[in-house]
Amino acid sequence: MKNGKGVSMQWLKAAGVLVGVLLIGFFTMAFSFFVFMYQGPGFQVGLAVSGGVILSGLLIYHAFTKAKGRRRVIVTAAVVGVFAIVLISHLVYENIQADRIIAERGVDLADYEPHAGSNGLARLDGNATFTYDEADELPELDGATALYPVYAAFVEAVYPEGDYPPFLADESQVVSTKTGDAYSRLFQGQTDMIFAAGPSDRQVAEAERLDVDLVKIPIGQEAFVFFVHEDHPVEALTIEEIQDIYAGEITNWSDVGGDDEPIRAFQRPEDSGSQTALENLMEDRTLMSPPEEDVPGGMGQIISETARYENALGAIGFSFRYFSSELVEERGIKHVAVNGVYPDEEGIRSGEYPIASNFYVVTTEDKYDELRPFIDWILSEEGQQLIEDSGYVGVQ
Repeated sequence: MKNGKGVSMQWLKAAGVLVGVLLIGFFTMAFSFFVFMYQGPGFQVGLAVSGGVILSGLLIYHAFTKAKGRRRVIVTAAVVGVFAIVLISHLVYENIQADRIIAERGVDLADYEPHAGSNGLARLDGNATFTYDEADELPELDGATALYPVYAAFVEAVYPEGDYPPFLADESQVVSTKTGDAYSRLFQGQTDMIFAAGPSDRQVAEAERLDVDLVKIPIGQEAFVFFVHEDHPVEALTIEEIQDIYAGEITNWSDVGGDDEPIRAFQRPEDSGSQTALENLMEDRTLMSPPEEDVPGGMGQIISETARYENALGAIGFSFRYFSSELVEERGIKHVAVNGVYPDEEGIRSGEYPIASNFYVVTTEDKYDELRPFIDWILSEEGQQLIEDSGYVGVQ
């Protein structure tokens, strides 16, 4: 009887361990699903962890009920191995995610991370006249890929030393999720101010739907540029020709002084900064629908695609000048002049280049007063100097 009771107690303990582990696995999966719904790819990591927990529970259950001696050692080693696999899978997943983001954007923004010894950042000669200290509640910043070096320079000048990784939106106070996501995060109260082109009509409508009053302040100027393969014979286009190309009315390069070759006109996803700039350029013209494969997800990709067509010189793409000139290291493209004016700093500053436009710091009306000292500093001589030294044109 005593032996029977001992066996029963052993089974009860094993069952308790199994139920506990399965419950942990269930709640881990439920939490992971919540993260997936509201924050994105955390679900995949959570699912791997949940699977590891559940499998480990089954192995523990087997170890306590059947395994003895050497078998118990083997089962224990298997449990440790499962946890090691889950951990390695998590690390591999994080690296794949980081590589995917870098490839999508065409540049590793970690090279411009503030307070990380980045060589590419513009810096003041002395201390800034406006700073935050560690006791202050730091504004959370987001924005367009092409503008990250600008506001990263602001952060290095104004924020206390610390870690501000650009891709970790859940952990970092200074990130770059690209224009569309940055506006969405601003609307949802997940960031305090963003640096981007002006909002698209859809973004304005979304802000109105959510009863969010936007405040946008121009802080600099940038040229909206078009580019072709470096060996392409076309050196210049007029605004009307560009509009005709993107309306689908001009379809061959021979109509604009080039070779007899079909035009392959790339576009960007809706609500991205550069796509909004194209829509504004089209005015009342209807923008043609591009083939889906011609809508890369990041400005780095659109440039890579165009430059890759060594034997197909029919591609034309667009971006902001700084991004295509300075950020993306790939060669093989050239900017085209528009209305006879090449998109350089002189043409932008003088106003001769016809499609230069402002970029903005955008916040909400309820946060504006709190952020105004920082915004005023951005518009000061020091802030404008950092914009100029980053390769843009200031507004002051």
